[in-house]
Amino acid sequence: MAKDKWDILGPLMNEIGVELLHVVGGDPDGIFLYVEIGEGWISPNVFKDEGHQIRNLDDSELLSDLLWEAWYAESEEGGLKRWSIMEYEIKDGKFDVSFRYPDEVKVETISMERREAALRARFGEKPVVYPPPPGTGFELKP
Repeated sequence: MAKDKWDILGPLMNEIGVELLHVVGGDPDGIFLYVEIGEGWISPNVFKDEGHQIRNLDDSELLSDLLWEAWYAESEEGGLKRWSIMEYEIKDGKFDVSFRYPDEVKVETISMERREAALRARFGEKPVVYPPPPGTGFELKP
């Protein structure tokens, strides 16, 4: 008997949740993962609701690997569409995952606007704290 897609994706979603717990380093409640993905590129964004603000955290290599595995699990050969956007939330000890597909949204490149819209829909106007740029970064001036 052929496996249902959730027979494959269910355990992967659990592994993603475990890795998110490691990324956050503590209480998983209030974690929000926003991912945009396409052939050859991925943009995962991990956020944590801290009550008065939202903190953007660095993802991990393992998290990216798990996301790729989940994306490739939806084989187009089997008649399944691969998702373009995943929103994964942990709240009250449970995770909730939603997907958006190419026929719903064209994701050819990373969009900060889509990410910000997802954050505002989830957290309202709470400020978002981003990590400082890496030491190897530089600022462009006009």
